[in-house]
Amino acid sequence: MRKLPSLLTVVVLALVTWAAPAQAAAPTTGFRFIDITVPDGTVLKANVIEPTTPGRHPAVVLPASWSLNDLEYIAQANALAQGGYTVLSYTPRGWWASGGEIDTAGPKDIADVSRVLDWLVANTTADPARIGMAGVSYGAGISLIASGHDSRVRAVAALSGWSDLVASLYGGDTRRLQSSALLVGSAALLGDTSDEFDAIIDDFYANRNIAGVKEFARLRSAGTYLAGINANRPAVLLANGYGDSIFPPNQLIGFYGALVGPKRLELAPGDHAIPELTGLIGLDNHVWTSVRRWFDRHLSGIANGIDTEPPVVLRSLTGGPVESYPNWAATSTTTSRYGLGEVNWLTGTGRLGGTATTGWSRRTWFNDDTIAAGGLVLLSNGLQALTGIPPTAWLPAVDRDNAGVWIGDAAAATVRIRGSATVHARFTPTERSGTIVAYLYDVDALGTGKLITHAPVSWLNATANTARTADIPLPATSWDLPAGHRLALVIDGHDGLYLDENGWLGSVLFSGQSWLDLPTR
Repeated sequence: MRKLPSLLTVVVLALVTWAAPAQAAAPTTGFRFIDITVPDGTVLKANVIEPTTPGRHPAVVLPASWSLNDLEYIAQANALAQGGYTVLSYTPRGWWASGGEIDTAGPKDIADVSRVLDWLVANTTADPARIGMAGVSYGAGISLIASGHDSRVRAVAALSGWSDLVASLYGGDTRRLQSSALLVGSAALLGDTSDEFDAIIDDFYANRNIAGVKEFARLRSAGTYLAGINANRPAVLLANGYGDSIFPPNQLIGFYGALVGPKRLELAPGDHAIPELTGLIGLDNHVWTSVRRWFDRHLSGIANGIDTEPPVVLRSLTGGPVESYPNWAATSTTTSRYGLGEVNWLTGTGRLGGTATTGWSRRTWFNDDTIAAGGLVLLSNGLQALTGIPPTAWLPAVDRDNAGVWIGDAAAATVRIRGSATVHARFTPTERSGTIVAYLYDVDALGTGKLITHAPVSWLNATANTARTADIPLPATSWDLPAGHRLALVIDGHDGLYLDENGWLGSVLFSGQSWLDLPTR
């Protein structure tokens, strides 16, 4: 599986030709397929395309995504070269025909970047003072981390990437099941894993050596190298989907705020790598348009205005015009608190809204899952980006024995939700370890709930039958709740996206002083 079929090369090049723009473009050298040998003897497979115009050119390096290879970016590399850029795409170590073992954006991968830049400057028309990096997913993470280690990287476009791999694996102290299985399965099929990688994955699934797994992830997180990134001051563009089930967007918001150089943050509907997907075959795509404008400004020096526009860009999950803001804090103007009220014994539903009260309780069991769910990794939120239809649940059918359900009053006017809502839950678990999952829904008059956002939180080896509180930050969103619709909060104990910690007979007793904080404008 590691040998790249020649038929695939022909098919991808044919797609590039089919998708190429009809307008006149600068002539290029065409693609050259090359080998780059790094100091430990590992050979990386790569391709290069350049303009034929004389002199040095701004350059872009594109590391391939997890489980893909350097053909991934053929269409965008071709378009960039026609626009005056020298472009080098490469397959990171351990994948496909590149040598070595998968390093998961670790020290070997980052050292490889510097060697790739050395080769680029020595063997092409690339201007060493005008080099950028871009990538999707794995390529995004490698690019961000490398910008903190090699000052030659002057601009970065990180698409569907991560800044905190610990949060990606253990967000809310809850292990991700479907996303990790997808990544591990593709590595087994298309790459060479190391003994270290295999041991870490075994520990992750066995829920042991948690500190060691988190340290492995910390060393592979751009946030760990923030000081180096800020010292080098590359221009950083971050673009992600609200529903990214592999790298949820909240981690990038804090990272974006801490950057001191030129920066831009774009969030759009979709799951992992979905917002930028069509651009990979050369179709018009808003993410890749931003990438091109970003490099034109920060590598080519073209005054196209992207550096003077409001840098935080939100595309709504419910449609409407694109919104731009000067910073993340400006996306919302008010935070409204919706108290969780007493649950009606007959309907099994509590009120969402008003002041959080005490003196009530509601027991929720974890025997079975409910129809409240985050969907399937890549598919559910990916289809939402294409169709506008999010994961849904008919709220009357949510099992009240296995979930807490709170529903608000009908909205008198449109509620413009912007940012990251937080659920503050107070409860007493019967078991030492457990998980709860909070879902926020937009519910119509017939009881159909559209999932706005959701997140889990877990606890391990705590004291059973002792009250505890959990603050659950939900992934950021841009959602307009129509007039007449209601907000609903559902909290249960299981979701196929996660490895929960609940035992069969476990339960939690929800009590007072719980609420939802909702950012709006």
